[in-house]
Amino acid sequence: MSVAEKLSITLPAEMARMVRDKVVSGVYSSNSEVIRDALRLLQEQDMLKARKLAVLKEKIERSINGGGPSLDEEDVFADLEARHCERLKQG
Repeated sequence: MSVAEKLSITLPAEMARMVRDKVVSGVYSSNSEVIRDALRLLQEQDMLKARKLAVLKEKIERSINGGGPSLDEEDVFADLEARHCERLKQG
């Protein structure tokens, strides 16, 4: 494991309360553990976004080089269906 570095952070009251509540509930053993887990999730989210961006860039490049659309008909309709379902859930 890498060497730990102590940081001092300031959080809005609502976020600080959320951190304390996680510790009080027993889900986490310390405030630091909550923050570490949150940062790991942020890192995973960033990696997912980067992968999606890479795929999108590849599709754009393929479309530019091939002169045709980068998505086939099935992909377009699947995306539209997913968006429609999401909007129905939102009310």
